[in-house]
Amino acid sequence: MMRIKILLLILFLTPISISSQQIISSNNEIDEINKMRWFEEAKLGIFIHWGIYSVNGISESWSFFNGYISHSDYMKQLDGFNAKKYDPKEWSSLIEESGAKYTVITTKHHDGFALWDSKYGNLNSFESSKSKKDLLTPFVKEIRNKGLKLGLYYSLPDWSYKDYTNHTNKIKRYRIKENPNRWQSFLNYRDNQLNELKNRYKPDLWWFDGDWEHNAIDWKSRELKTELQKDFPNVIFNSRLNQFGDYETPEIGIPVYRPSSKYWELCMTINDSWGYQQNDNNYKTPMQIIDLFVDTISKGGNLLLNISPKSDGSIPEKQKLILKELGKWNKKHSSAIYSTKKGIAYDHFYGPSTLSKDNKTLFLFVRDIPKDNQIVLKGISNKINRAYIVGNGTVLNQQLLCKVYWNKYPGITYIEIPKKTLDPYYTVIAIVLDSPIKLFNKNTGAIELN
Repeated sequence: MMRIKILLLILFLTPISISSQQIISSNNEIDEINKMRWFEEAKLGIFIHWGIYSVNGISESWSFFNGYISHSDYMKQLDGFNAKKYDPKEWSSLIEESGAKYTVITTKHHDGFALWDSKYGNLNSFESSKSKKDLLTPFVKEIRNKGLKLGLYYSLPDWSYKDYTNHTNKIKRYRIKENPNRWQSFLNYRDNQLNELKNRYKPDLWWFDGDWEHNAIDWKSRELKTELQKDFPNVIFNSRLNQFGDYETPEIGIPVYRPSSKYWELCMTINDSWGYQQNDNNYKTPMQIIDLFVDTISKGGNLLLNISPKSDGSIPEKQKLILKELGKWNKKHSSAIYSTKKGIAYDHFYGPSTLSKDNKTLFLFVRDIPKDNQIVLKGISNKINRAYIVGNGTVLNQQLLCKVYWNKYPGITYIEIPKKTLDPYYTVIAIVLDSPIKLFNKNTGAIELN
């Protein structure tokens, strides 16, 4: 009798347990969607690499780590880092003008030089450089005034700090297993700095770098994320926290195929360098930047485009011009960019595309002058209510071919684009559908109905 009662009790409780798990899972998914919404809709961010490496125009941190220059000679750049032309209001205005919705600034790179007046360590812009200023606080203030989201880059390694394991690629100070107390001393320093940044600036996003030097257990990545989420549960983390991040962060090379991750961001240089290098004039043209941007958003990602201020705080004129030109194009085509999601496969349209959130408007990005002034759209089962030029409003003529009553194949739509409506970079076509998009992907062959 007792066994029967126990069995009935188990059967009674089991569905409740499963249901609770489902509710928790559903709530977590909703929380993630809400947390990531601004990031998913932002599409464009501006990355800023600024540090003492801009004085000599050499590779940031890596130049001494890889032995191209001694650490002592690298640090001599502190005397030239004056920031005398630094204008954070101009910076924030340029970022806003570019069409970016967020920014990420290097608070501290691998060389350990911090842009704020940190109470921890002795290598920062206020104490150590010629500028004698806290350079981060006024920038954050201006970014907040613009209503932009703030991301803080922080290097997990600190090759200059006395208690960090590695100094250069050939000089190792110690091994963690041999001296765990020294490693803990470094982690205390790191955590103090990060809590300082967290409490002072309240970032929307943490952009970590350098996690490859140690594993998640050594870094205490899980514990670090938990600590930074205290009082700020909606803060976002990039993937360089030993996979404890919220989104993937490919670098330089745009993915050829759409990443499997729901959220991702391509970080890309405006020329070939992250930090300012006076001899690097291999700038991408506005056309090439827009190529990268369009390709990225058509695959459902964000572009984090880097700029590199000089040691005096001024932004190179060429970089300004590129951001302004990008901004003009973004402003004209904003409806096809922000708050959209990845588009349709190239099988249906020979080019990149995006979709509105309700799936009822398809945006086609046309790079070149189409032959016969026409583009081709295939396998769209919906009725097209209207096709028009984004930013112009011109309604476009359509021609439907290969559509017959005895076959479910929806036919091929030719859309005419007058030459006078073409954009100098990308012309964007809005296809307004009668219902959420339905893509035809079945085989067609013999007569289906007659």
